Order: sequence, then structure tokens, then C-alpha cells
Amino acid sequence: MIEILARQIPYISNFEKIIQIKKGYSSDEKYLIHMLGDQDKLFLRIFKPEQLEAKKIEYAILKKMQDYGVASLKPLAIGKTMEKGYMITSYIEGNDAGEEISTYSEQEQYDLGIAAGKELKKMHQYAAPDTIAPWHFRKIEKHRKYLDAYLSCGIKVKNDKQIMDFIDENFQLMEQRPNLLQHDDFHLGNLIVKNKKLAGVIDFDRYDWGDPIHEFLKIGIFSRGISVPFSSGQIKGYFQGDEPGEEFWRLYSLYMAMCVFSSVIWTLNTIPEDMDNMLQKIELFLDDHDYFNRLQPKWFN
Repeated sequence: MIEILARQIPYISNFEKIIQIKKGYSSDEKYLIHMLGDQDKLFLRIFKPEQLEAKKIEYAILKKMQDYGVASLKPLAIGKTMEKGYMITSYIEGNDAGEEISTYSEQEQYDLGIAAGKELKKMHQYAAPDTIAPWHFRKIEKHRKYLDAYLSCGIKVKNDKQIMDFIDENFQLMEQRPNLLQHDDFHLGNLIVKNKKLAGVIDFDRYDWGDPIHEFLKIGIFSRGISVPFSSGQIKGYFQGDEPGEEFWRLYSLYMAMCVFSSVIWTLNTIPEDMDNMLQKIELFLDDHDYFNRLQPKWFN
């Protein structure tokens, strides 16, 4: 069926081979396209036709990333055929950084983090459209929904009242935060490496708009457990080698605290069989912050 569909897409109708990519939690179908007589490979996403307008925004974001010099997928074509939506981009050669980084020296891990932080900084040049509501309104509304769901789900995290109190005490910090592009899934699993260097950033399909510091919570949940040197490097690279100040760490801690409840509910709704693993991740970053009695996590530096 995919070969029939691909023949209907002008940009890739002359393909030689199609290989399905079965990785990640996206509902999109993903394929690696080998073009006839061409050394280049292309990346094809197939999605539901009703998602086309949202995908056009993602496509426009990828174009904007090219303007900012971000090492990311280059958008090539988007449209609909045979009652399916499609997007075609360039393909970034290399390997999943999360799977490969354990073979790197600590300095190489740190250097990769520096490079990742610099790419993230480039992304955050893109301001949200005027039609997007202020960040703090949207974030508080989402948090309250997740918290209500958590309180009724039957799963309990140690010292959850202490975490809720910390959030309430720091809510106001979000009020003046900028409304910028968020990749919203920026972690080692969405970075491609080649020859121990960053080759590119992938998977912009969860993009959002809001406070750029919110991006760093994926360090605390995922990357920190894989590579502390990378995680420190990403922060240092973002701040061009400087130490982030208290405002960064307080906001980072606020978002990590809010993430406790959203992570439980997201896992319960999406991959409930992974709940024990997620609770272990939550316990780890809560310990990093001593249940938010400290702002800067123990692992930094």
C-alpha cells in the first residue's frame, strides 16, 4: 500500500526502495526513501488527512529553522493523496545519540551537550504568532488539568503535597516569560550523531510555544539519567559557557515539579505498562532537587 501511495507523490514517485521506521511514540507512519539513481535519502511521514493544517505549521517551522541555521530536517514537500496526508523532508544520516553516547568519553559527551545547547538557542529565536495566548495562561490551565487527573488516579508520589506547595509558591514566575518556539521533546533520543558529532535535531511534531526554559525539563527526566556530562554541556552551551543564574534554576525547578504530575498522567494514558520506569525517573529527579528544597540539581557540574 505504501508503494502505491508513494507513486502518487510527485516528489518521490521515482523511488527505488522504501523502508519503514518503527521508532518513537508518534502516530505518524515514518519511512526512509531511497531515490532511484540518487545517493540522497529522503524521509516520509504519513498522517491522517485532518492533521494536514497542523502539519503545515510544522512544515513552516522547519523552513524557519533553515533560516536560523539550525541543523534540522529540510522541508521538501507537503500535501495529501489517496486520503492520506504526507510530508517529505531531507534525511539526516547518523545514529540515535541516546543509544550511542555511552561509548563516548566524558569530554565527548560534554562537547555533544555544548553543541546541542547551541542548536537549541538558535531555535528560540522564533517568536510565537500573535494569535497564541500568553504562556502562563496556557501552562497553568494544563497543569491544573493534570493535577486534577493525578489526584483522582490512585497513583501517589512521595511528598506530593510538598511538591504542590512549591509550585503554588512559584507560579507567578511564569507571568512575564517570553512566548517562543519550543521543540518540546528536546533530548538525546531526538538528536542524531555522526562520528561523535551532532548531525541534527529531529522530531519537531510536538512543537509548542512558550518559555524556552521549559525545554530543559527533558534533561531532568531523560538525558540526565543517560549522561550527566551531556546534560551539563547542554546548559552551558545554551548560555555560551556562562553559569545560569537563580532565575533559570527556579523556573527549571518549577517546570520539573509540574512535570511530576503530567508525567504520571501521560504515562498512565499512553504507555501504562511503563509506569514503574517513569516513577523511577520521577524519584531520581526529585532526589536531585531534594524535593525542591534545592533549586540547582545535585548532578550539575
